[in-house]
Amino acid sequence: MNEAFMKRALDIAKKGSGYVNPNPMVGAVIVKDNKIIGEGYHEKFGGNHAEVNALKMAGDEAKGAELYVTLEPCSHYGKTPPCALAVVKAGIKKVIIAMEDPNPLVSSRGIKILRDKGIDVVIGIMKEEAEKLNEVFIKYIRTKKPFVVMKTACTLDGKICTVSGENRWISGEASRRYVHYLRSKYMGIMVGVDTAILDNPLLTTRVDNKKLRSPTAIIVDSKLRVPFKLKIFDTLSERKIILATTELAEDDKVSKFKDMGVTIIKTPNKNGRVDLNYLMNELGDRGVDSILLEGGSKLNFSCLKEKITDKVNYFVAPIIVGGEKSKGTVGGDGIDHLSDAIKIFDVHSEKIGQDILITGYVNRR
Repeated sequence: MNEAFMKRALDIAKKGSGYVNPNPMVGAVIVKDNKIIGEGYHEKFGGNHAEVNALKMAGDEAKGAELYVTLEPCSHYGKTPPCALAVVKAGIKKVIIAMEDPNPLVSSRGIKILRDKGIDVVIGIMKEEAEKLNEVFIKYIRTKKPFVVMKTACTLDGKICTVSGENRWISGEASRRYVHYLRSKYMGIMVGVDTAILDNPLLTTRVDNKKLRSPTAIIVDSKLRVPFKLKIFDTLSERKIILATTELAEDDKVSKFKDMGVTIIKTPNKNGRVDLNYLMNELGDRGVDSILLEGGSKLNFSCLKEKITDKVNYFVAPIIVGGEKSKGTVGGDGIDHLSDAIKIFDVHSEKIGQDILITGYVNRR
């Protein structure tokens, strides 16, 4: 076994990012005499799985070869036939799998098919890397709720704007480009009504003047204060827009938005606010497996408090603005005692242009 081949499989799996949701990203590499004779990845939802693409490339040479694959080959008929059967038919002698299928309904079934046919199966090579690659899929397949990533840009002293409210641009150009890449990875992008009104953002995805797939836009607005003429509604022809509101919204305004083609989700009224947990269940039922949260300080706090946020991405710029009244990244009611602070784990940092990107996961323990 060679980890380099599994690393190659993980690398090519990433090419499916943003195109395969709500399926997992999967890469496969076929090796014979210590040389790669075929490779492939899951390219788009509904398309061939990684193993099938790799087998097509290898052709008859696949017989007696080894298969490195980032996820257990599937065992069920869906939009495509079971990959495990294709592997058996091709005559593969050994399968090295990074991680088992996280779906408890089908986990280990593909492995059983392979072993029952006499194929040697090894599991767990670069498992952590494979799980991180498909963190969205793992949560969604187990809970039917979206994986939520809080993205915020702030100054070195933790501010998201100056005392006058100015926030363009805190982060540098390289960070802003990277955010558009992040948007293309996730199925939804969510903001609060204040951000929608004050910033009037498009919430689309553009890299090097090239339009990528724009995620479903979700605006959290308990009273439906959002104006009809925001720029975001000009993008209705190219993607779905969802307004999450409550019974506090005026019926006439709800009807007009529906006539425009906007999707309305009414949640229970939770102390004058949208019930975020109810919203996550609704979005999950509608196939939204992941959300990039680009909210203001209030929505950021609410999502953390309600234990909706799974991951944080902080773009920290090397500037200081000060001001007691300038907003921080997380507002809301706050927390009284440090012992109750929201803990972040597995923290990493990297330089993005002039900024530092800090990522971490919300501790559920």
